[in-house]
Amino acid sequence: MNLITSLLLGFVTAFVGITPPGLINMTAAKVNLKEGKRSALWFVLGAVIIIFFQAYLAILFARYIDKRPDVLILMREAGFGVFTLLTIYFLWIAKKPKIKKGKIKKYSSTKRFFLGMLLSALNFFPIPYYVFVSVTLSSYNLFSYSMTYIFVFVTGVVLGSSLVFYCYITFFQKIQDKTDYIMRNMNTIIGSITGLIAAITLINIIGYYLR
Repeated sequence: MNLITSLLLGFVTAFVGITPPGLINMTAAKVNLKEGKRSALWFVLGAVIIIFFQAYLAILFARYIDKRPDVLILMREAGFGVFTLLTIYFLWIAKKPKIKKGKIKKYSSTKRFFLGMLLSALNFFPIPYYVFVSVTLSSYNLFSYSMTYIFVFVTGVVLGSSLVFYCYITFFQKIQDKTDYIMRNMNTIIGSITGLIAAITLINIIGYYLR
């Protein structure tokens, strides 16, 4: 593999992971609608800085567990339990989300920057996501754990994340009806995704013990 491949893989995995409507991209879009693109871009800048460190730490952790099959299978078992519980919660317990139309108060660009950092830091999904992605790519010899490749991959993650956020900021008004529909059905969507991940994880666990 080469550095361009590593950059593209980081870009694509980030694009896939962040494209579904979520707290950060929806907030960026709404900040743009209420306060303008400048405030929204400051918000995005704060968010992607945290995403950079989250992805970097996740891959360093993945490099460790990739050398420890016992830790890897333990994480898969823990992940299966967590994703199963999440599936049950989102499909049968969680209340249907409501779309709030209230106005967002105007704040300074600095406050929006730190708000982006805060919301991104509270979002723990990127860490297990990039651990899973990097371990999977490494198993197919598509990713190397050398520091150069890690940095290039994480740079691709930042670029992919930034593009998704920018698309939400730019095109949100055109797709708002569709995103409102998605938000109303977000529990079902998330529950289906976590259920699929739990099933795949269970298959991997069974395959490991049948070796």
